[in-house]
Amino acid sequence: MKNLIKLYARPKLNSPNMLASWPGIGDVSLIVATYLRKKLDFKELGEIEPSHFFDAIGVVAKDNVIEAPQFPQSKFYYWKNKGGGSDIILFIGEDQPLTKGYELANCVLDVGARFQAKRIYTCAAALSRIHHTEQPRVWGVVTSQHMTEELEKYDLVQRSNLQIAGLNGLLLGVTKERDIEGICLLGEVPMHATRIQNPVAALAVLQVLTRMLDIEVDVGELTQIANETADRLKQVAAEAMGEYIDHFTQPIWEYDEEEEEE
Repeated sequence: MKNLIKLYARPKLNSPNMLASWPGIGDVSLIVATYLRKKLDFKELGEIEPSHFFDAIGVVAKDNVIEAPQFPQSKFYYWKNKGGGSDIILFIGEDQPLTKGYELANCVLDVGARFQAKRIYTCAAALSRIHHTEQPRVWGVVTSQHMTEELEKYDLVQRSNLQIAGLNGLLLGVTKERDIEGICLLGEVPMHATRIQNPVAALAVLQVLTRMLDIEVDVGELTQIANETADRLKQVAAEAMGEYIDHFTQPIWEYDEEEEEE
């Protein structure tokens, strides 16, 4: 699979951790990864050839001229920790392929192995009965029993048994196959709000992740976005409840006398 990976640089990295991210429920993982890339001085490291994993299903024409087929990008970035701690390799996939997910996961880990990444991190959403006004908690799962102590150290929810769909979960399965340490942080997302981006859950995950990576990241911008999203959700919920009441209830003064006698 080496011919599928194109590296732009070969930096000397200090005991790096790797964070890999794809879109998923609430885009929790993607929000965390793209925010980190925005706030830290990440440089381009390489990419995975997309045409092997994705099929082009159409083209775009601009000014009546057909452009070349476009594919979702799968790119690597790196960040040098000037504080002397572990560096970070960041992988962001714009989309998840319909097939060959296992092969793509191995490609990502091949790059991690190339730079001797000591641990792999992923993020995801944890579907919960939490109300959208509640503060989401962060769940955690690890690839080996000896790492469970860290779940307690960072006060992560341990649900014992759960399934993590998509590559944000599958990558850790392949990580375990390769006998590499891996951990997935899952932010709670309300079951009734799975189809919208959830920066609230992403913020909760990011705050735990930065502690685990021992790095400082300004979360002010994401906090503001999370607060605005929470306010919009409250407004939408209130409007929906109002429509429900108007549609399914009838004022008592509209009942006629026969209905009252019955």
